[in-house]
Amino acid sequence: MEQQPQTFVAPQPVQPLQPQATGQPDPTPVTTKPVRIAAVGDIHVRETDKGKWVDFFKAASEQAEILLLCGDLTDHGYTKEAEVLAEEMRACTIPVVCVLGNHDHDKDEHEAIRTCLIRDNVHFLDGDAVVVKNVGFAGVKGFGGGFDKYMLSMFGEVSNKAFVQEAVDEALKLEAGLSRLDTEYPGVKKIAVLHYAPIKATVEGEPEAIHPFLGCSRLAEPLDRQNVLACFHGHAHVGTLEGETPKGVKVYNVAKPILQKAGFAMPFFLFDV
Repeated sequence: MEQQPQTFVAPQPVQPLQPQATGQPDPTPVTTKPVRIAAVGDIHVRETDKGKWVDFFKAASEQAEILLLCGDLTDHGYTKEAEVLAEEMRACTIPVVCVLGNHDHDKDEHEAIRTCLIRDNVHFLDGDAVVVKNVGFAGVKGFGGGFDKYMLSMFGEVSNKAFVQEAVDEALKLEAGLSRLDTEYPGVKKIAVLHYAPIKATVEGEPEAIHPFLGCSRLAEPLDRQNVLACFHGHAHVGTLEGETPKGVKVYNVAKPILQKAGFAMPFFLFDV
């Protein structure tokens, strides 16, 4: 028997009471229908994938109102792979919010990949922010560097400092995007979209020796400071689905292999905002 998609429903705040014509408070709270998000990372589309993803995008469009693609959209970072994906995405009828991953950067064609895929309902984030259906999204690719007390510090050789600086820069871009949402859309619910992991919990299951290359705790700091509702990432194919930051922000590793292993009927995670 096919397993139904698993859905996490975020707690909905109680809305202010609306006055009746008599001036007395209406005892029935006004509720707003939640916005359903589908999220997946690491789809790794290849040139030979023509026709493979149509059903996926149709299903996401039927079951959700927004689709998040959390990096590694292509398998080897070729523009030709992105061209296949662009054609498959014609079946997607809902807005898409994306970040690129390390695979998308591998052949230094990431800008061409972005150009190939972007259109009116496809939003790429790289320190940017966008509001879709009254939900705010900010995102970056992210970078490695390790977690907690084992996080790399800015010390030693120039090459090591450059590695650490990359993670710092990505965290600063994420902070800027989240701050922009507060400035331009005060009170909007905020979702962070990454490729690399911001916490150790969602890479657990991967060999410990490669944890520093799967993410960095520096990415978690903006999530906690900016009151983010939830964060989605990929990259760690053998990691763990769910964890949280030190201040309790929910983090979901939605790498496609993890969702498939968990028995999702379609490889996307559903989340209600």
